[in-house]
Amino acid sequence: MSWSTFLLFVPACFALNLAFGPNNLLSLTYGLQQGVRTAVLASGGRLVAFALMIALTALGVGAVLAASEAAFTALKWAGAAYLVWLGIRILRASGPAASAVGAAPRRTLRALSLQEFWTAIGNPKAILIFTAFLPQFVDPQSYWTGFALAGLIFLVLEAVAVLFYAVLGQRLGAFGRNGRVFGWLNRASGATMIGFGVALLFARRPA
Repeated sequence: MSWSTFLLFVPACFALNLAFGPNNLLSLTYGLQQGVRTAVLASGGRLVAFALMIALTALGVGAVLAASEAAFTALKWAGAAYLVWLGIRILRASGPAASAVGAAPRRTLRALSLQEFWTAIGNPKAILIFTAFLPQFVDPQSYWTGFALAGLIFLVLEAVAVLFYAVLGQRLGAFGRNGRVFGWLNRASGATMIGFGVALLFARRPA
């Protein structure tokens, strides 16, 4: 990757990393509920999922999945169902009892990491992004090295985005830690996650 290509790639890539989607909502929610450290560690599940997707894209499997109407639809419905289910879980954990300080049960890091993984892997838009975006910045003369470098930069910037949303979530949690505000923040997270799931149902595979 040349220096000029790098200077184009990094800001464009970081804009994608910072886009507010289901996984960044999870980082915000985990930061709100359990703090920055837990949110950052849990994002390992997302990074593993994205690394797998990048590898599949480099091998050409991502393009096959993106071109397959059946595969795209199946993944879309599965991902949407999971996001709606996840949103309902967040809402159920945001009842009156959970509004009190420390009342909401703390979930294990493994459970949170798995939620990050399945949320990422179940989103067909991620495959489309990797298939359409990353190859534009890869030199065909050094394909594998270029793809590995682009993928690594994407994952590093994704980790920075995770930290941003985790810190934001923690700040929001500190603001509303006592009383009903904390419960309302949790409810907003759950409702937004359900909204992402419904919106995913309307996603279309590019012609």
